[in-house]
Amino acid sequence: MRIENSLNARSREILESIVRTYIATGEPVGSRTLSKRHRDGLSPASIRNAMADLAEEGYLSQPHTSAGRIPTGKAFRHYVRSLAVGRIAPAEAQRVHAELRGVDTLEEKIERSSRILTELTHNVGIAAAMPASGQVLDQIELLALADGRVLLILVTRDRVVRNRVVTLEEPVTQDELVSIRNYVNRNFSGWSLREARLELLRRMDVERAVYDGLMRKLHVLYSKGLLDLDQSPEVHMEGASNLFGIDLHLTREKMRDLLHALEEKKRLVELLDRFLEESGGELQVQVGLGEAHPAMAELALIGISVRIPSGLTARIAVLGPMRMHYGRVMGAVLHIGRTFQSVI
Repeated sequence: MRIENSLNARSREILESIVRTYIATGEPVGSRTLSKRHRDGLSPASIRNAMADLAEEGYLSQPHTSAGRIPTGKAFRHYVRSLAVGRIAPAEAQRVHAELRGVDTLEEKIERSSRILTELTHNVGIAAAMPASGQVLDQIELLALADGRVLLILVTRDRVVRNRVVTLEEPVTQDELVSIRNYVNRNFSGWSLREARLELLRRMDVERAVYDGLMRKLHVLYSKGLLDLDQSPEVHMEGASNLFGIDLHLTREKMRDLLHALEEKKRLVELLDRFLEESGGELQVQVGLGEAHPAMAELALIGISVRIPSGLTARIAVLGPMRMHYGRVMGAVLHIGRTFQSVI
């Protein structure tokens, strides 16, 4: 992992020692404490000088003039990059595999994953199965049925097939459906569904006057979900009460706002979408989540995204304070994410 070039070996060692001590105690770290722990026997004065330099570079803050130093988000990000991912105990690994294999439905596996994450890390466990935003259109098929109904068939390049039956108020012939099908397949095959939807909306507005009848019926079919996979995210969160035991420097009102935000399924989906990319199974760590919610500025998200069948992406994550045991949490998330993928 990359380490900042601006820090020499001694500064890195002192910074990482400060972060480890702060994680363990939750208290500002003083130079005398570090001097006792430092194997090179550096004096408190030497450590104070190094801490002053680290503070100037944005790695440390000082809550009070006479107090020790506290790691900033920048310090935690450096610390995470210096870590090796931990491994969970063999007994825990066996338990994870048995519990996830022991339930049948995707919903049950999602719920079980979030609960296990909470139990292993004592933070907030989040698990979700979400439609992949980058799925690519292969083709559509449209078939006229009786009573003004139309069968919409959507096929993506990853061989996912979705179909639905919709009812139209205005009759449409099979020849018209063939023309609409040919238009969409000719113009949008190979596009991501998101980009195809956006461009189709634009074209319908521009071309409606030229192809009035066809575009009007295409617009109706679009509004009925022509290019939608019709999959809503399955999201489960466990352990929000663990945040009450953390000093996040929040008023009671702001803590209540944070918990309400976490209770909203849409907000959780936005959190995962914002900070966890579809990265092909690589572990991701985001320190400081203030962009998502002001009360999350002192929180960190550790997660992994893995592809599962039916065109879904599983997001396995832990939400907790910046002052968490990163190696252990990273190991738990990585193991559960890979196990989840293997038992689907």
